[in-house]
Amino acid sequence: MAEEAPNSTPPPPPTVSEPASDPPPAPVEKEDPPPPVTVEKEEPKTTETPAVAAESDPPPATSSENDEPSTAAAVESRSLAAMMDKEASSSPTAAAAAAAVKEEAVVSEPEKAKAEPDKKKVPHSLISFKEESNVVADLSDAERKALQELKQLVQEALDKKQFASQAKPVAEEEKPKTTSETPKAEEPTEESDHSTEIKPPKDKQPQGEPKEDDPKPEPQPELEENPLEKQSSSSSSPPEKEVSIWGVPLLKDDRSDVILLKFLRARDFKVRDAFTMIKNTLQWRKDFGIDSLVDEDLGDDLEKVVFMHGFDRDGHPVCYNVYGEFQNKELYQKTFSDDEKRLRFLRWRIQFLERSIRLLDFKPGRVCTIFQVNDLKNSPGPGKRELRLATKQALQLLQDNYPEFVAKQVFINVPWWYLAFYSMISPFMTQRTKSKFVFAGPSKSAETLFKYVSPEQVPIQYGGLSVDYCDCNPEFTIADPVTDIIVKPATKQTVEIIIYEKCIIVWEIRVVGWEVSYGAEFVPNAKDGYTIIIQKPTKMAPNDEPVVCNRFKVGELGKVLLTIDNPTSKKKKFLYRFKIEPYCD
Repeated sequence: MAEEAPNSTPPPPPTVSEPASDPPPAPVEKEDPPPPVTVEKEEPKTTETPAVAAESDPPPATSSENDEPSTAAAVESRSLAAMMDKEASSSPTAAAAAAAVKEEAVVSEPEKAKAEPDKKKVPHSLISFKEESNVVADLSDAERKALQELKQLVQEALDKKQFASQAKPVAEEEKPKTTSETPKAEEPTEESDHSTEIKPPKDKQPQGEPKEDDPKPEPQPELEENPLEKQSSSSSSPPEKEVSIWGVPLLKDDRSDVILLKFLRARDFKVRDAFTMIKNTLQWRKDFGIDSLVDEDLGDDLEKVVFMHGFDRDGHPVCYNVYGEFQNKELYQKTFSDDEKRLRFLRWRIQFLERSIRLLDFKPGRVCTIFQVNDLKNSPGPGKRELRLATKQALQLLQDNYPEFVAKQVFINVPWWYLAFYSMISPFMTQRTKSKFVFAGPSKSAETLFKYVSPEQVPIQYGGLSVDYCDCNPEFTIADPVTDIIVKPATKQTVEIIIYEKCIIVWEIRVVGWEVSYGAEFVPNAKDGYTIIIQKPTKMAPNDEPVVCNRFKVGELGKVLLTIDNPTSKKKKFLYRFKIEPYCD
């Protein structure tokens, strides 16, 4: 999984030219951003961040009122792709880089055209989810009171060792058979056979001579020593381990406030319900063996099904769920054909989520949620019984034990059947849950992603410029910002990169879906200079190389012109970035 870096050091914000008139991101497919005026003077849009940033997990939200199985089942169904899973922006570096090399880019704009009417309709909510604050000072009085009450309940449970004792019911059910050895001595049952290790003298008393047994009170002191050993073991048990969850010790620092707030929000700030959820989660984590599961080697067969890649515009790590990978019959059978394989898949999925959560920062005000992208292209669909069973089981565990970990759920390449499925189950979802969902068909997927994730952070297969560094050694990295502009139908778009000194300029461009002509040339400042054709205008087909990279050695002052000619009736998203290298003779 490429670039699964901690979100505490997210890459720099993009210099992408985001249209200023973008509506809220929920009705994604209907948005038609106008082209930018210039390239260098563009500013990252912060007006969209409230819609993008979200801090809650849809399934827990829907089950926040009660733990009724009927509502839970409805919630699980609606997030088939949603819940199969689950920082602050740094100063822009593009302007500094441009200043260092003394370059500027100017976009020559075509005439303004009328906005195209919306053609498609997808389910969306009228209200976009807004991420709540995890800082205690920002909470309302009622929320602060609920948090304090929950902390008191947790502290009492810690003092009484209720959390620690929850992991021992199974063991304690067996221990009474060994600890209740004194009464078993009176009744020669099969259970007393288990206690023969401790009570061989009592077994010999009825068989031996009574005179010799009377002066043998020595076995009784041995029985008295056993309680002492038990007391010593019980006295040594408290300092065994501190109670923690996702690597955060409970009530040790302010990070636990963030954890408790997740449970409170998942239960609509009902303190008793949130406390019960915490107890159940801690119990499940011990029963499931989460601590050992994190370090377990479960193979890499599913690394292309679920992977982390980059960050969104608000610093949330992005998780991609690629359901089309299960079209591979061999992989499908290997993953879901029987109960044992489905359990292994479940363990792998939980392990992946746990490792991803460990990279989050639970300090108040930091990023502690994940941005989910669900790719439904070539998805097997609801007809696959084995996948349906595995999904339902996974969703149940995720909704019960991982509350409020999803910032946003973006569904791309959405087929018609999923929209119909969503329409049927959406009435059973809360407004909070639906406000996190964004849907986009195949033609709108890249455009939708760019609203939340800058193009340099989006993988190439989804329309961006980010590559897997294990596969190649690119000229650019995820830290190099990308500029994106709109090329309107039947128009040309020209980008001018002005050169003030001798250098080597390297650039890469991409037009999502291509079907355009691309050309590049160098125009010197000298009046008697000649224009140099770097790239003859070439028609680029959709199946051509997704990204084109060029390099040009500049020996005199001038400008590089990148021209995109869009003869189609559709607007196109044009991405480019460039950098300067030292001039060498």
